[in-house]
Amino acid sequence: MAPRKEQQIFQATLELLAAKGYEGLTVEGVAERSEVNKTTIYRWWPSKAALLAAALVQADLLVVEPPDTGSLRGDLEALVRGVAALLTRPPAAGVAVAALGAAVHHPELATAAQHFFADRFAREEAVFDRARRRGELSGTADPLLIMDLLAGAVWLRTVFRGLPLDDDFAARAVGTVLDGAASRALPGPDQGVRSGAGAPEPGGRPA
Repeated sequence: MAPRKEQQIFQATLELLAAKGYEGLTVEGVAERSEVNKTTIYRWWPSKAALLAAALVQADLLVVEPPDTGSLRGDLEALVRGVAALLTRPPAAGVAVAALGAAVHHPELATAAQHFFADRFAREEAVFDRARRRGELSGTADPLLIMDLLAGAVWLRTVFRGLPLDDDFAARAVGTVLDGAASRALPGPDQGVRSGAGAPEPGGRPA
């Protein structure tokens, strides 16, 4: 099938998913919307589950190209903004939420969702490969965990909590993951007592 026609089918599939949910998505509806004969669609994808699985991975609508800003921090912030745009701007936002809900209730789509996230991480790995070559990333760092923390924060904030994202959300999220949240400036509870003049002796009287 010609790539342009394939993208028309995928676009129609995702638009119908966002508008009507998985239950309302039909191959007939996709055929009408994309102006392609339904027998042609069935020839390539034997069911609507197979069609949606292909659309989730291959449709241009859901593609977030990995950035190359010259630094790991800049790349990660750009990735967070890309995920945020995907989950907050129509029609991609409706597609993502509908696909997630469908995957929960329809086991045949769980694998499709897994393929979607695996494909996205495969694209994002280039960011971490470059960071390693630049010496920005520890050899023990787990890129998948980093992306789970960052993308998961966007999903939780926008989809599940229904909260808006501030303009500096990407920078704050990346900073928390890369730099940590705990203060390193304060001494521990025993520091300063034993090292300072006048520290109490075991009997409780000052030295």
